[in-house]
Amino acid sequence: MPPRRYLETTIPSYFVARPSRDVQIASDQAATVKRWDLHRDDFAMFVSGVVLREIGKGEAEMAVLRRDKIRDLPIPEPTEASEALATRLLESGIVPAKAADDATHIALAAAHVMDFLLTWNCKHINNRSTFRQIEKECLACGLVCPVIATPTELMNLCP
Repeated sequence: MPPRRYLETTIPSYFVARPSRDVQIASDQAATVKRWDLHRDDFAMFVSGVVLREIGKGEAEMAVLRRDKIRDLPIPEPTEASEALATRLLESGIVPAKAADDATHIALAAAHVMDFLLTWNCKHINNRSTFRQIEKECLACGLVCPVIATPTELMNLCP
């Protein structure tokens, strides 16, 4: 079975976004597309209902493009374990209440035994200063924390 990869909302957003004028963001967008094009079949990919809701926001034309990019991906449902982990992440303050969806992304990826959680959200999800705390909360819920990485980091982990 191929490694399981949960795609957080920023991934389908970067797939279809208009190229950014910011050099770093444009590079990140290119890395996202490259990773998808080169290794799409190397992973089992998943999104969640939260991703579907989030990518539906904003400019209607872009929302359609984002949905089309991930149309056929499986959508794992929330579980008692994912809800318990999301609650712990929020109550502990590891993920702030205003970023509750980010806690849900982490929790769904852990509860559904994803090998990787792929994201460009380095504020609340792929944050090296909180990663160990996220990992501890996963373990406290009897779950294993997936490897949380950007597409660029994943390219370095899985060439």
